[in-house]
Amino acid sequence: MQLELIRETADYLVVNKPSGLLTMPARGSLVGKPDLEGLLRKQFGEIFVVHRLDMDASGLIIFAKNAAAHRYFSGLFETRDVEKKYLVVVEGYMQKERDEINKPLTQRGSGRMSVAFDGKASLTKYSLSEKLKGASLLEVSIVTGRRHQIRAHLYSIGHPVLGDNTYGEAAAQRKFPRLMLHSWRLRFKDLSGKTVSCEADPPADFMSVLKVLGH
Repeated sequence: MQLELIRETADYLVVNKPSGLLTMPARGSLVGKPDLEGLLRKQFGEIFVVHRLDMDASGLIIFAKNAAAHRYFSGLFETRDVEKKYLVVVEGYMQKERDEINKPLTQRGSGRMSVAFDGKASLTKYSLSEKLKGASLLEVSIVTGRRHQIRAHLYSIGHPVLGDNTYGEAAAQRKFPRLMLHSWRLRFKDLSGKTVSCEADPPADFMSVLKVLGH
């Protein structure tokens, strides 16, 4: 598999992950499926996972190339000193052009995340980029980084991400070829203190759905 490398330094890699590829080896029914970490190890040797993208999402993801960089970037994500922006297509039309979803999330036995009063604090912000046919294109940023945060939060307000068989109505979502969630920008300070901004346009399978929806 040909991977798109956005940035490489002595300390880290920024990669544009395709939809359908695991970030790291999985357990359960996904054991044995190809994963980005494994593919990068074959090319670069030892690397360290800093954060994750859902298997069916696409876009930018950082891997550390040494233990010191792993500690540094893990700290950045823990303190939320990374700007993460996503392009997301959701079902229906948003009532507000700009809003935030501030709801705690907890993981259920099924693997789904749910809003719960005793969950972990979770904050998602969004702005409406364009109205499509029965759908909305959003730019989303997450302040926290919970599992399935964007998907669970948008589902909780009645706007599931298109192509999301886990949170959306399965019969309706299966007609979409992929999860319509793409990480398009990461902005952070590297180990030298320099501000770095990386961007990646949505891939062809994402854009083909937008075209059908009237983008």
